[in-house]
Amino acid sequence: MNQMNSMHQMHQMPQPIVVYPVDPYVVETLKSVIGKQVVLETTRGGVSGCVVDVKPDHVVLDTRGRKFFVRICEIVWIMPE
Repeated sequence: MNQMNSMHQMHQMPQPIVVYPVDPYVVETLKSVIGKQVVLETTRGGVSGCVVDVKPDHVVLDTRGRKFFVRICEIVWIMPE
């Protein structure tokens, strides 16, 4: 049985691993403006709001009571208002 499992594992196709690199400078910049209004230009357009929280992979903006979760890898530039 062990030999059969080993053979089965050898013939399995490797699964792709998606890697999203952390951009520590962007994370640091966003953390420096927590509680402030910013404009974020993303690959899908601009969004403005108050920076509520910052994680290694996304930032949370509050825009008039609505929360936006923006992936950091999609941010092109940041401008404090």
